[in-house]
Amino acid sequence: MTWDLFNIIGTIAFALSGVIVAMEEDYDIMGVYILGLVTAFGGGAVRNLLIGLPVTALWEQGTLFTIALIVMTFAFVFPIWINKWLKWGMFFDAIGLAAFAIQGALFAKGMGLPLSAVIVAAVLTGTGGGIIRDILAGRKPLVFRSDIYVLWAILGGLVIGLGIASSTWQLVILAMVIVTLRMLSVQYKWQLPHRHVKEISH
Repeated sequence: MTWDLFNIIGTIAFALSGVIVAMEEDYDIMGVYILGLVTAFGGGAVRNLLIGLPVTALWEQGTLFTIALIVMTFAFVFPIWINKWLKWGMFFDAIGLAAFAIQGALFAKGMGLPLSAVIVAAVLTGTGGGIIRDILAGRKPLVFRSDIYVLWAILGGLVIGLGIASSTWQLVILAMVIVTLRMLSVQYKWQLPHRHVKEISH
């Protein structure tokens, strides 16, 4: 039940973030649907491939596809709401990151995979859809930007992999923490250490 809850939340949040990016790039309705769907389901598809699940597992999520299509259609038909949501695009992405990182970690944990695999599953599920979305939109993926992104997915995978959070309320709190940290990293431009090749050559 908890896994399904975060799956639904992540699907809605990432579908909306895909729609927002598509409209910012002035895509037509097909572009809106495609970008929304790959954002909502891309991370899970990549995760499934890497842990050995068949690609066809993606098509068993009929209810989630229906939810995503309804959300995207509503957003396209009533663009006045999207205009109000544009400034919330980063917030929707943060919600999707948190929900799908937790969902991916729970998925791997439920399969009895080791801690490292749980963390990888959290990262791939939480960031995969956003990476595909940004690449298709011709943007630099959020994962590679200066403010911290992927670290919060790793945090979610670590907490779940170590068994620190397992009940529904603990996972909800974890999701809220990830969203808060992600938004703080944007607001205050927190960065991970990085090097430029010119710095190394001197």
